Amino acid sequence: METRGDEIKLTQKGLTRRIIEALGVQNDKVVNTPASAPLPMDKDGTPANGDFSYPSVIGMLQYLHSHSRPDITMAVSQCAQFVHSPKQSHEEALKRIGQYLRKTENEGLIFKPSRDFTINCYVDADFAGLWGHEDPNEPSVAKSQTGFVICISDCPVIWSSKLQTTIALSTMEAKYNVLSSAMQDLLPMLTLVTTVAKAVSIEDQVLTSFQTTVHEDNMGCLTLANLEPGRITPRSKHYAIRTHWFR
Repeated sequence: METRGDEIKLTQKGLTRRIIEALGVQNDKVVNTPASAPLPMDKDGTPANGDFSYPSVIGMLQYLHSHSRPDITMAVSQCAQFVHSPKQSHEEALKRIGQYLRKTENEGLIFKPSRDFTINCYVDADFAGLWGHEDPNEPSVAKSQTGFVICISDCPVIWSSKLQTTIALSTMEAKYNVLSSAMQDLLPMLTLVTTVAKAVSIEDQVLTSFQTTVHEDNMGCLTLANLEPGRITPRSKHYAIRTHWFR
């Protein structure tokens, strides 16, 4: 952890170096991004070489991305899907993450809290992102990617990027699924923050002005999210109850 004024930088350099060494990419070229494209199952691809322990590296990367490197979350999530039957293409995807970490070894999560006592939740979805990259006969080809980050006073505290469990039929449904998933983390956090604030005697006037904002850019999703519980629209009548619960 590094401190500079009111800014804190959280890094895990030791773990990062262990990952780089485990992947054997110490002398490889560096890259600017942890992933270049969606990662398909590659069912008929060349079997993995086994030059390194795929499950072990995935475990270290999951610990790294969940604590200090949200920038590799999506790339790690893609590789983690194939931990039980990796192909050479999946090993290469892992090595790319290692090459990216080599370039950004000293980077980490920066905390610079604002003076405003607020929570912001940013959500987005990649609708059927595997289409054109995966075998059309694979069920996962039609799944969308979930992504959200929750910040308290402009500091990220929870983030996620993973494939949705259900198949969305439109961009609105894909984004509404993300919104519902994010609310599962956001609503308990509101209770926690309010409870802690009262416990440390934060003034009532601060709690009264406490704001929570969810940022969504899909108008259909926004309209649906703001309807009273029980109401639906013609395009959303097939949505599962599990996505409407937060209303």
